[in-house]
Amino acid sequence: MTAGTRRAAALGLVGLLAVGVLVVPSAALAESRRERLDNGLTVIVRENPVAPVVAVSLLVKMGTRWEAPATAGIANFVHAVMVKGTAKRTGAELAEAVAALGGKISATGDVDYSEIRASSLARFWRDLLGFVAELALEPTLLPDDVDRERDWLLSRVQKRRDNASSRAFDAFYAALYGPHPYALPVLGTPESLARIDHAAIVAAYRAGYRPDRMVLAVSGQVAASEVLAEAQRRFGGVARDGAGVDPPVPAPIASARRVELEMPAQQSQILAGSLAPPLDHPDHAAVKVLSTILGGGMAGRLFAELRDKQGLAYTATSYYDPVREPGALVLYLGTAPENAPKAEAALLAEVERIRRDPVSTEELTRAKGYLLGRYAMDRRTNERLAWYLAFYAVEGQPPDFPERYRQAVEAVSTADILRVARRYLATLTTLVVRAR
Repeated sequence: MTAGTRRAAALGLVGLLAVGVLVVPSAALAESRRERLDNGLTVIVRENPVAPVVAVSLLVKMGTRWEAPATAGIANFVHAVMVKGTAKRTGAELAEAVAALGGKISATGDVDYSEIRASSLARFWRDLLGFVAELALEPTLLPDDVDRERDWLLSRVQKRRDNASSRAFDAFYAALYGPHPYALPVLGTPESLARIDHAAIVAAYRAGYRPDRMVLAVSGQVAASEVLAEAQRRFGGVARDGAGVDPPVPAPIASARRVELEMPAQQSQILAGSLAPPLDHPDHAAVKVLSTILGGGMAGRLFAELRDKQGLAYTATSYYDPVREPGALVLYLGTAPENAPKAEAALLAEVERIRRDPVSTEELTRAKGYLLGRYAMDRRTNERLAWYLAFYAVEGQPPDFPERYRQAVEAVSTADILRVARRYLATLTTLVVRAR
């Protein structure tokens, strides 16, 4: 349930000391408290009396899902400009002020949301929340900063295009999703970034940063009642600017496409995958287990068969990241150029095998343990807990989603794996980047 390959490419725009990474014993965590302010902003607080740190995640409903080819990357662009300064201080001064709390702050655009993330020592939580509010509600968004950040983002786009694996994933999502906005790169394109001007940045910020589109989550050594009162003070005065209606999103259509690219690289990249269920779909847990069986660590079939036994790949894994719209189940190989044809054939053979033959009880049990273990470990820091709390809320999921998810994973049967493999791996989109 962590951010996937494409989402990990979104930019951390301000970062200082690594605070908030202390392991949190799950028994020490209290239930979260959730309130919706009168203006529509959702606030979630989870008390953790053990770790002396606090983390804040402010998620906003603006991201790739609301973009078009002409505006691709605008959510990330907005946040790149936001961190350059507020009405009270420059971006450097803001970073220094948060660093003085033993913390860090960053802002990024992503697929289903954009985020302001911050952490510090717990005793400074009130100051930290103030800095998050300042960045969210009082950015200067200066024209000169727009021009400077455009040049920087264009350089980042070019670096992704020059990197074989990054280019492979971007091209794969474009082929898989077609007219759906998930086909667009989070960073945008040279064409879209060139068109996005200062007026567009300001308009996108105003459209996104409305209280009914924001979720604020806080996790750490804090008193929930105090945090809720401070959130009311900092954010409660933001006027509700009318509930906007999101435009309809064109549906992706599964197709058995095969795309080849050539570029200078030491390895060939092979991706094969298909559309997968969204986060709230009944098949979500079963597809997560299926993905784990295929590519969950060194015990995954792709790693064990294609890398260890056959020596056809340097990297062999799978990804399935749940999102609001249809997700993507992606199988990935990095291989030597001379092995690319054999590796692709072997990958397709593994797909056919899991669609044909039921997995063993032992393999299923191992995959569930690996999946739930990784999920539990990923939710044991305040930073990740704050993000998960905000993420599930912004995606419209109930507070008890983690427990529901755990139960759903444990209930997955061998018959479920065969069923979802036959359904979601029936029509594959394939992308091959050939090294030259």
